[in-house]
Amino acid sequence: MQATLSAPPKSLSTTAPLITLAGVEKVYRTGRLSFPALRGIDLAIEPGEMVSVVGPSGSGKSTILNIVTGIDRPTAGTVSVDGQRIDTMSEEKLAAWRGKRVGIVFQFFQLLPTLTALENAVLPMDFARLHSGRERAERGRRHLGLVGLGDKLEHLPSELSGGEQQRVAIARALACDPVLLVCDEPTGNLDSESAEMVLSLLDRLNRDGMTIVYVTHDRGLAERASRSISIRDGRIESDRRLR
Repeated sequence: MQATLSAPPKSLSTTAPLITLAGVEKVYRTGRLSFPALRGIDLAIEPGEMVSVVGPSGSGKSTILNIVTGIDRPTAGTVSVDGQRIDTMSEEKLAAWRGKRVGIVFQFFQLLPTLTALENAVLPMDFARLHSGRERAERGRRHLGLVGLGDKLEHLPSELSGGEQQRVAIARALACDPVLLVCDEPTGNLDSESAEMVLSLLDRLNRDGMTIVYVTHDRGLAERASRSISIRDGRIESDRRLR
């Protein structure tokens, strides 16, 4: 029987967007130089959407993900996720919130090389101090089974293909039952077959109710989402519903 994702926690409001960016600007400064990465972004994403963010290098698409996850703070504007203003949180509260509410998948996997697939998959629960050790292991096995790696629990990252490592990274991102899954170029370091497997997995997670936002430079991959947002020069160039 194919494993299914348990329903993610509901947003605090069933009518409000899960993500709201209002007048968001981000300026990076290095010495006397400044670079405006975002120039007044207004954006709302509803619970259960699968949204691709596309644009050329330096357009600001990855900065949007960093703002939504609280990795970066806006220079101006407000950021609300799941009913909370994350741009006003303290660093300590923000880190705790992110660990429990947001799953992040990176282009280059970011797995710890000395830990097995299972140990990597339970790491967020260790950091968040959620569940008992036995329950963490059981949940890690379940999530690895969900991504098709139930037979690779004890493999180190070096013993896995790129596509398998990315699926471990997705299992890790699901560890704390996040309300939001955010992916930065999730297929950018994969061959076409592995990329298709990862995208099919994201499709399945979204059908099971997970809200997913992912960045890609590939417009073909962007079309796999239900909604695609194009960013250029720090502004939203287009926002299209695809299905």
